[in-house]
Amino acid sequence: MSYPILIATHNAHKTREIQQILGADFRVSDLNAHPHFPATLESGETFAENAKLKAVEASRSFAGLVLADDSGFEVDALDGAPGVRSARYAGEDADDARNRQRLLAEFARVQVNTRELRTARFRCVIALARDGKVIATFDGAVEGVIVDEPKGAGGFGYDPLFVPDGYDETFAQLPADVKNRISHRGRALQKAVEFLRAPAQLKT
Repeated sequence: MSYPILIATHNAHKTREIQQILGADFRVSDLNAHPHFPATLESGETFAENAKLKAVEASRSFAGLVLADDSGFEVDALDGAPGVRSARYAGEDADDARNRQRLLAEFARVQVNTRELRTARFRCVIALARDGKVIATFDGAVEGVIVDEPKGAGGFGYDPLFVPDGYDETFAQLPADVKNRISHRGRALQKAVEFLRAPAQLKT
């Protein structure tokens, strides 16, 4: 038996990644299947605030569990940018390619030349909600370094620019199962899965 769960996103890449990590125990849908649901203004100043806003808003219209995540890319040489504005770094209507272009331009501007100064991380906070209330939150992060140009055809967002610690390939080059195991979202989701598999949650 699989349990339905709504992912509060329109990002099909993210939905597919979450489904792969959650596995067959959960039947995933996302906001693309519910175009009548109201949009959520991501007005929070932290990943946790935005994840909660998205989860609560969607759970007011959905009869069941809702999972929302807010995640982003933090580059130390850029004082943690793009951070919570990762999806909108190059503007409100920016796509992945334009966001990467701006990031590389900003990175080149600060003239970082050593690996020790190229540190970056992906960070994720997941919020679970039901009936307009947050049930729990979970976080995950993965450290690594930024590269000078996109590498790899997999993944999405800033994946082609990020090499996680202990690896020589970017997230966009690594096999999906490897990325899902070590990623910020994978780590947060594993905590969420442990919580969701508790009998009390699945029977509610």
